[in-house]
Amino acid sequence: MGKVVLVTGVARQLGGRFVRRIQRDPDVDRVIAVDAVPPEHHLGGADFVQADIRHPAIARVLAEHNVDTVVHLDVTGTPLGSGGRTTLKETNVIGTMQLLGACQKSPLIKRLVVKSSTNVYGSAPRDPAVFTETMPPKSLPSGGFAKDTVEVEGYVRGFARRRPDVAVCVLRFANILGPSADSPLASYFSLPVLPTVLGYDPRLQFVHEDDVIEVLRIASHEPARGTLNSGTFNIAGDGVLLLSQCARRLGRPTVPLLMPAVAWVGSMVRTLGVTDFSPEQLRLLTHGRVVSTNQMRETLGYRARCTTAETFADFARGRGPGLLPPEAVAGAVDRLAALAVPAPGGGRTPTQSAN
Repeated sequence: MGKVVLVTGVARQLGGRFVRRIQRDPDVDRVIAVDAVPPEHHLGGADFVQADIRHPAIARVLAEHNVDTVVHLDVTGTPLGSGGRTTLKETNVIGTMQLLGACQKSPLIKRLVVKSSTNVYGSAPRDPAVFTETMPPKSLPSGGFAKDTVEVEGYVRGFARRRPDVAVCVLRFANILGPSADSPLASYFSLPVLPTVLGYDPRLQFVHEDDVIEVLRIASHEPARGTLNSGTFNIAGDGVLLLSQCARRLGRPTVPLLMPAVAWVGSMVRTLGVTDFSPEQLRLLTHGRVVSTNQMRETLGYRARCTTAETFADFARGRGPGLLPPEAVAGAVDRLAALAVPAPGGGRTPTQSAN
């Protein structure tokens, strides 16, 4: 018999894609897809079970289907449908607690994979230039999805201590982008005009949806020779982009505002339901965040197929043109740079735009 893999959060696009992908692996016998609501997309040959992981009934699902591998994708920052922040937090935290309790009672569970986020590091002015997996945040997240991920990882560490026989893999994904990305940051980049914090141009990292699916697949199997897929790993594409570069590549103008004004605009668009411009996202768009991916390459044995720049380019193609042509914006930046940078002989010399 091959593996029996249970996947949570399958009503979302990312969960559905992973379910369809993992079924093609020859050593997987069955896939049990779980969510509180039926998905609108197809799940291939997976067995769908409508169950809310916030309830103890999830333990019965594990037992009835003889599950030996659990891939927990139902930790997210975007509500599904009409669900609000309260429901989202309960699913992230209470749902994870119930799922871990069910896994602890099951003698068949051999592997647990948890989708986490680099949000656990927070965003603060005194942050290191690059976070490694062992670095604590300079300022713990005080709320929102970032705080949820901190709590979730705490419960996962407790489970790992109680069940040392289970291989536990926590994947801290950078901001996930791609043609079908559904996240607060993707919604922000879809605004016709991007509000930014005056005087700040944060560094950002992205990971492509395709890389997310492949890393999850690697983590859900036995490690390949010379690699180890138990532990905590930062997952991101190579390189970084400045927020100003992102805006230029989208062709969207920016409006630099003082911090209080940006917070007010964020509150307004959040009230209108345009995007979830939360305080944690405001901190990200002020101070940025960059993580090291050495462990992903050297220990997990995976190198992201798409760089941060390539990931953002694919995302931008799926969003359509902005108000300003990117080529015209880049040309204007080059001309301004040529006027601003003096040449060694006292004249002016053009500089290449970051775009």
